[in-house]
Amino acid sequence: MIELKDITKVYHLGEIDLPVLKGISLCIDDGEFVSLTGASGSGKSTLMNILGCLDRPTSGEFWIDGHNVAGLNANERALLRNKRIGFVFQNFNLLARTSALENVMMPAYYYHPAKSTAEIRERALELIELVGLTERMHHTPAQLSGGQQQRVAIARSLINNPGILLADEPTGSLDSSTSVEVMNMFRELNRKLGITVIIVTHDPKIAAFTDRAINMCDGLILDGVSDELTATLKK
Repeated sequence: MIELKDITKVYHLGEIDLPVLKGISLCIDDGEFVSLTGASGSGKSTLMNILGCLDRPTSGEFWIDGHNVAGLNANERALLRNKRIGFVFQNFNLLARTSALENVMMPAYYYHPAKSTAEIRERALELIELVGLTERMHHTPAQLSGGQQQRVAIARSLINNPGILLADEPTGSLDSSTSVEVMNMFRELNRKLGITVIIVTHDPKIAAFTDRAINMCDGLILDGVSDELTATLKK
């Protein structure tokens, strides 16, 4: 599904070059449930942006389904994101004056080839039921709890039937019990639908829900390093 070969990312700040990723090689198989962990500054957010086709690497190869996407331009990356990748964010990013159902439907209007409103609504209703919010589908985000808002965001991320689901600190705005609920939902989606799920988190308790934790420090992957040692290295 996903393969990275010697990926680097360097930001040019005036006359200063800031290397953030320093040669990342990584494989994530179709249907895996993995976490990408590391403290602030470890490079995990930059790597997530590349995995999500929000940014392009400075050098290296990035393959999705056998296609090298590292050199795609912005329009080509946007098309790939729309068809293959769903996103869930820490702060939900829901439209405030729009119902839960309409929030779920929204990304499908940008899908190509276009679908009818009836088709989009039918798919959205299925997803609202999947995340257990049928009775709340006409409520706006302000009328929903944090956990319910994140469920809406998860349903929205699935509207275009992506093969890859990227979640950036999806429990960062939730209490501990709701975090467990949301992570169990990601696990269930992975198991039942076979979606590749990648969780970006700094919390080892959240990473423990996944089948494989990819630990990062200073722009590199720490192969085989435990969470305890990782935490020590980051001090």
